[in-house]
Amino acid sequence: MPLAAVSDILGTGTMKRNKKASLDLSPFKLKPRKPGPHQFVLDALAELAPFTRPMFGCLAIYVDDKIVLILRDRPVHPEDNGVWLVTTREYHASLRNEFPCMRTIGLLGENVTNWQSLPASAPDFEQAALHACELVIAGDPRIGKVPNSRRAKSAKKKSR
Repeated sequence: MPLAAVSDILGTGTMKRNKKASLDLSPFKLKPRKPGPHQFVLDALAELAPFTRPMFGCLAIYVDDKIVLILRDRPVHPEDNGVWLVTTREYHASLRNEFPCMRTIGLLGENVTNWQSLPASAPDFEQAALHACELVIAGDPRIGKVPNSRRAKSAKKKSR
């Protein structure tokens, strides 16, 4: 109970209410979250009830325990903006047949990365991104990966 209220109850009258000292919860107010980039991708995956987490300053999309896509729209390294496909090198050739604009992610610093990008600058970006969503919905094994930390936890649970 604030001291001013205690003095009022006790009738001491020695403390005056300070209107400025009222309870200010502004530091605890939640800032509205700005919408993630390429919202149409999340809309296309809605039937799978995906959830998102921030990752690398981007927005990672998970379906069940698999990370499937990452959405990126940042001012630094704009050439890597777009939709990142979570995949492995063994699937690059077959995915490139479906996504001619697909390329390696430059900011990760490797010549060829496991994950690949559908660049936002490509003329068919939205069509390619929606096709990637169709593959995710169909359960295509070329897209998506259970993160190592989750894979280890689920292996422990199964061994019990």
